[in-house]
Amino acid sequence: MRAVTAHDRSAMRALSYLRPKSLATALQALSEDPQAKFLAGGQTLLPALKLRLAAPTRLIDLQAIAELRGVSVAARHLQIGAMTTHAEVARDADVCRLLPALGALAGGIGDRMVRNLGTLGGSIVNNDPAADYPAALVGLNAVVVTTRRRLPASKFFRGLYETALDADELVTAVEFPVARRAAYVKFKNPASRFAIVGVLVAETDEGPRVAVTGAGSVPFRVPAYERALSRNFCAQALEGVVTEFGALNSDLHASAEYRAHLIPEITRRAALEAARVIKRGE
Repeated sequence: MRAVTAHDRSAMRALSYLRPKSLATALQALSEDPQAKFLAGGQTLLPALKLRLAAPTRLIDLQAIAELRGVSVAARHLQIGAMTTHAEVARDADVCRLLPALGALAGGIGDRMVRNLGTLGGSIVNNDPAADYPAALVGLNAVVVTTRRRLPASKFFRGLYETALDADELVTAVEFPVARRAAYVKFKNPASRFAIVGVLVAETDEGPRVAVTGAGSVPFRVPAYERALSRNFCAQALEGVVTEFGALNSDLHASAEYRAHLIPEITRRAALEAARVIKRGE
């Protein structure tokens, strides 16, 4: 094993660790050190640290802040704390009763380790273009609650790995309106289980919504599909509907053309599954 030299030590950056028990303490710690980073589930940040793609001076671990965890129900909304893990969302009784599509989505993220460590807030703040939750936020017209404001999902996701959050702003929860019925289907990468294309179809009080993830730099809606479903909420209503998707992602997993081919098929499957769900309230 090679010994660590003085040059190696000089290249290393000091990294301190803090595990606050309150949101106020966490925010105070960040204000004292602008180079600090919040640590949620660590599924993206810790690998980035190992690869030296990130070099914060301090990690502020949010795991011990109870006010950032859990699910509550009020006025036909589910509020889910930012530090609630995917596994907790997937098995929560209220989620499974009121928004089973969201529970199924969370249960299909990654593997067991990822689901037990990764968090809702960490996922949406990272805004990986292949993540599942962004489709749920846009498709269900969710609101992102931060330490400063309330942001509709349509304004939260800005670009590739980019959100509307300011550097000293923290997501505390996400509010999901309860849809009449919904379903999420994805064509997944068999290794990572990220969405090559994922589609959430929902029948909401404002009408049908179709949101796509995995295909673009940000999740996006498909108005042509929504109009077709507003006339008849069934998979057959999508037959013959032609639409342009604009610029789509192209990478080693799938070309833009292949993703354009997948979107109509995955949307049809999601609509078929959603149409089978008994409407909320019936």
